Amino acid sequence: MSELVLHNYFRSSTSHRARIALAMKGLAYDYVPHHLRHGGHRLPGYLSVNPQGLVPALVLGDGTMIAQSLAIIEYLDEAVPEPPLLPADAKGRARVRMLSQMIACDIHPVNNLRVLNALRSRFGADDAAIADWFRHWVREGFEPLEAMLRDAPQTGTFCHGEAPGMADICLVAQVTSNTRFAVDMAPYPTITRINAACTELPAFKAAAPAAQPDAE
Repeated sequence: MSELVLHNYFRSSTSHRARIALAMKGLAYDYVPHHLRHGGHRLPGYLSVNPQGLVPALVLGDGTMIAQSLAIIEYLDEAVPEPPLLPADAKGRARVRMLSQMIACDIHPVNNLRVLNALRSRFGADDAAIADWFRHWVREGFEPLEAMLRDAPQTGTFCHGEAPGMADICLVAQVTSNTRFAVDMAPYPTITRINAACTELPAFKAAAPAAQPDAE
C-alpha cells in the first residue's frame, strides 16, 4: 500500500479502533495528532483534510481521505486481506458487523466528547452527571452485548472464533474508554474475558492510548 497518514487523538476511541486495525495489518503510518479538548480538530488546516472535523481520518498515498473508523477498518481489510478482520462467510460477516455496530453506532455516538461537552455547556451537567450519563449508555449496550457473546456458539476466545477482528477492535476501544468513567465491568464477564485476551496481543498493545506520542 502507499504511504499512510492517520489524523487522530490518543484518547479517542474511534482513533483507537483505527490504530488497532493498522497495527493488526502491520501497516506503518505517519501519526498526526489533533488535541480534541483544545479544539485542534476544528482548525482550518484539519478541516481542509476532513470537513467533518472529527477523528480519525486516514489519508492514502494518492490523497484519498477516509473518515469514520468502521469505514477505515473495512477499507484496510479489503486492501490488505491478511489477517482478516471479518469472516469469509456472509453470516459471520453480518454477525461481526452487528456486534461492532452495537458499540460503534449505539454506545459511542451518545458518549463521545462533543455530546458530553454539549451536556455540560447547554444543560449545565457537572462531572458527576456526565459520568452517570456515560455509564448509563454503556449499560444499555453492554447488557445485550454480553448476553449475545455469552450465549452464541460462534463466540470463541474472541468475539467471533479464535482470531480477533473488527468486533474485538470496537470492544477493546470501548472498554478502554470505560475506565475513565469508572464503569463497573463485573456484570460483563464475557466482555472482560475477550478484552483481556485482546490486550495481550502486540497489535493491541501498540495501539493503546498510553502508547501514543501525544499521550498525556
